[in-house]
Amino acid sequence: MKATIWHNPGCGTSRKTLAILEETPGVEVTVIEYRSHPPSAAKLAQLYRDAGLTPQQGLRLHGTEAEERGLPGANDATVLAAMHADPILIERPLVETDKGVRLCRPQDVVREIL
Repeated sequence: MKATIWHNPGCGTSRKTLAILEETPGVEVTVIEYRSHPPSAAKLAQLYRDAGLTPQQGLRLHGTEAEERGLPGANDATVLAAMHADPILIERPLVETDKGVRLCRPQDVVREIL
């Protein structure tokens, strides 16, 4: 099974999720450090849609200026464009497999798609 993780190595939850993926037999992991290689707005839209989330639900509020910028109440296109332009606004980690997409907070949520 292939798994892609949009990863921030500075985040403990992201590191723990990556460890679960790497320790699971048969999982081939692709790691994308999203802060230096942000997904496009279209890719983010697809990830959130497949995860059953709105872009606003995938918005990182802690440690960002999302609230000051009015993003929690903004439309999807505005939120997605802001996330692409400033990837610190993306809550992490996002994991995609053939079985679906999850925002893995807490990290054990990743097991739902393995």
